[in-house]
Amino acid sequence: MGVSIREYARQRGVSDTAVRKALKQGRITAEPDGTIDVERADREWSSNTAKPQTKQTAKTKPVPAAAVEAVEETLKESGTPFSSGGTTYMQAKTANEVLKAQTNRVRLKQLKGELIDRNEAIAHVFRLARQERDAWQTWPARISSQMAAELETDAHQLHVTLERYVREHLEELGGIKANFKQ
Repeated sequence: MGVSIREYARQRGVSDTAVRKALKQGRITAEPDGTIDVERADREWSSNTAKPQTKQTAKTKPVPAAAVEAVEETLKESGTPFSSGGTTYMQAKTANEVLKAQTNRVRLKQLKGELIDRNEAIAHVFRLARQERDAWQTWPARISSQMAAELETDAHQLHVTLERYVREHLEELGGIKANFKQ
């Protein structure tokens, strides 16, 4: 006569549900009276039951290179040291949490109105630069006669000269490109 299902489960260190499942699947057999012979059941359990996969024995899926690079970049941005031997689970988890925090911070700034739309900012800078250019292009016409009177020189000649130098200066400034990629 053997032991009960619950007693065998206790001795084996598993739940009685696991023992019932093993019986149902035929991985272990019960005595005719429904009890379990511990020694025979242990042998059957070992030979018929696959060992549970641990973190070390579990097969891992290959990680795309883009994902690894994103983890490395996030860790570097947060100041967390990165091992050159590859990304560990903890590093990936840390990078994920840092990324979540950064995303939440950006969302909060958007809600508070501290962030502006990139396209709107570019359009605004463009409008301001055009207004500045137009103001400089009309400046010689507005000021040349006053300057000519003060300097006692030909107004038309001063106007032409001022326009030429302002145009040259604006061409130099036109070579400056705004960098909005940061």
